Amino acid sequence: MPPDLSQKIAKAVDGMPAFPKSVQKILELTRDVNCSPKDLVQVIEKDPVVTVKVLKVVNSAYFRLPKQITSVNHAVVYLGFNTIKNLALSIAAIGMLPKHNEAGFDVDQYLLHSLSTASIARQLALKMDDIDPMDCFIAGLLHDFGKVVFAQFMPQEFRQALAFSQANGSSLHLALRQTLGTDHAVVGAMLVEKWRFAPDLIDAIAHQYEADQQDGALFASVFTANQISKKLGFGFGGNPYVPPLPPLIAKRMGGTLEEVIESADNLNAAFEDAQLFARV
Repeated sequence: MPPDLSQKIAKAVDGMPAFPKSVQKILELTRDVNCSPKDLVQVIEKDPVVTVKVLKVVNSAYFRLPKQITSVNHAVVYLGFNTIKNLALSIAAIGMLPKHNEAGFDVDQYLLHSLSTASIARQLALKMDDIDPMDCFIAGLLHDFGKVVFAQFMPQEFRQALAFSQANGSSLHLALRQTLGTDHAVVGAMLVEKWRFAPDLIDAIAHQYEADQQDGALFASVFTANQISKKLGFGFGGNPYVPPLPPLIAKRMGGTLEEVIESADNLNAAFEDAQLFARV
């Protein structure tokens, strides 16, 4: 990347708002091996907005719990530390999305695509033994966040790339490389690194267009979920191109993209979950 472009991208990433202090504290806690569920509960309960939204989602049909949950402490008991942590992070990320942008980028459709990818990635991960499904949910939610940076800080170039991709049915990341010299995977990875997420999540975002070289469970679930979401029209993140699953990912997922879709549980339910989260 040329130095001037690198500086422009770095400035754009720095211009994105930081997570709320409560969510930054959650991230810090989860990197502490001595952190207890009680510590997490105390941080969330100090942020009334996050608390209300966490309880709203916990009591939704998404989790299908047998009784009404009335406190964050009860939510942790029922769903576990990692699920509540990732739920709080998801709510914070959704809250940071801009309402309007000059690129003509439909943020509502983008959010539905990202949430659908997240929900499907979680669903796919439930069939794997070596990955936390809620980590896959977060990676799916954030995989395209670099597009938000472009829409906010480089709207004219992003608009041009979107139009080219739509007109040709080509992958948006290639159009972005033509118009900007880099793509949203690079920028999204820089952003989540700034937010201090785990290295495997950063790598999954950074290398999403090098899928033929990747074989991790988190990467495979998110990549596959992204293609399913696009193929079934669950929201729209600006990229019309749906590539086939590379051999390594197809082997891990148990077949081609069409075969994975055919064998998956109710994918429409994942889209319904995404619509529910979008209204939080």
